[in-house]
Amino acid sequence: MHPYFDLFLTFARVGVCTFGGGYAMLPLLQREIVERHGWATEDELMDYYAIGQCTPGVIAVNTATFIGSKQAGIAGAAAATAGIIFPSIVIIITIAACIQQFAHLAIVQHAFAGIRIAVCALVLQSVWKMAKKGVTDLPTALILLITFAAVAFFGASPVVMVLFAAAGGILIGLFRRPRT
Repeated sequence: MHPYFDLFLTFARVGVCTFGGGYAMLPLLQREIVERHGWATEDELMDYYAIGQCTPGVIAVNTATFIGSKQAGIAGAAAATAGIIFPSIVIIITIAACIQQFAHLAIVQHAFAGIRIAVCALVLQSVWKMAKKGVTDLPTALILLITFAAVAFFGASPVVMVLFAAAGGILIGLFRRPRT
């Protein structure tokens, strides 16, 4: 299959099967990118998630762009990005055209409540998977806990905390470097 078309279709499949935003797409991205296509290793995908979170935009779109670029350059990045957003655009336009006529119905409200719970479960699965891979020892566990507490309980800026975590990772690496 043509690489651009393959990127578009793969990311469109992820985009059409996911509700709830970028974090809910992470398990599907992992399955498609690492397991099915082998376009990235698990570690590379974790790095793409981290970079995607630190850059402006939606994490799944950013990740698709990085992977498309890795596979087929700028045109691959465009194909992957178009693929992941295309289903959302179609679905959003369709829902926008109909939402006002059906939003008041109890069944629609209950469906959205159920979807929100499912999305929470998908996000938690992604967080759990990333934490198992990223938290390898006490220093990385401390970075996780400090960052989470600062953002969740003290309103710290996520950008500041990402920079803090990066500095912490650098310091950990410097102290672990074999001395010659």
